[in-house]
Amino acid sequence: TSGCVRATVVDSTSLNFRTVVARDCVGDRAQGPHEANLFDMGQKYADLLERDEIVATLANAGDPR
Repeated sequence: TSGCVRATVVDSTSLNFRTVVARDCVGDRAQGPHEANLFDMGQKYADLLERDEIVATLANAGDPR
């Protein structure tokens, strides 16, 4: 989370994309840095959702209701 995920999120922000991070699909070597980076990304750069929330949102994206 503190390396590749964070770098990708920051890069996507600089290209005017709003990134979604599957909170339960990323990790780090230690829980403290992992949580701190998720918190920071969520405050500044990305939407943090659980995998199931993302899948449900994408599944309903084409539903006209």
